[in-house]
Amino acid sequence: MAARPPTRSPGNRSAGRYVALLRGVNVGGKNRLAMADLAAMFAAAGGTDVRTYIQSGNVIFTCAPSRARQLPDEVGRLLAAKLGTAIPVIVRSAAELADAVTANPYRQRAADESALHVAFLSSRPTRVRAATLDAQRSSGDSFELRGREIYLHLPNGVARTKLTNAYFDARLAVTSTMRNWRTVMKLLELTENP
Repeated sequence: MAARPPTRSPGNRSAGRYVALLRGVNVGGKNRLAMADLAAMFAAAGGTDVRTYIQSGNVIFTCAPSRARQLPDEVGRLLAAKLGTAIPVIVRSAAELADAVTANPYRQRAADESALHVAFLSSRPTRVRAATLDAQRSSGDSFELRGREIYLHLPNGVARTKLTNAYFDARLAVTSTMRNWRTVMKLLELTENP
């Protein structure tokens, strides 16, 4: 599905582009939310030039860095009021997203891009927590934790892997949300071309 046209507002010269990655919106019939409503929530929380990409909770927006730090909590409250449940909101700046793309070790190894995914984490896990991850958990699958991203190579498909958001959340004591590589690249394009 094509990206929605941006919601335009007067710009702020110190503002930057960001992407918000929501988990659990419009998945399997649960937590249904119109993307226009989601965009309106981001605008209400201080985002400008808001646009969404596909129906699974990807939002590109512009705002000042100080606002970007507050926005996940504010949008989270709006989502909880509308849906009656907590929806994690993870934000990356355009530069952070570009760095995440560059750092993907599987892409550097020329792995099949259709098997690549990235789990974006709400915060950097501790070394003690990171050490609890089991590299052998899901036969045939592999992952690498780098900072606030987990890069996954899932040749048997995301539906069959045991490397899930629930697993990473429990082991790392953070919140994660996963995107396939095609979506990551499209989000990068949209942050670079408002």
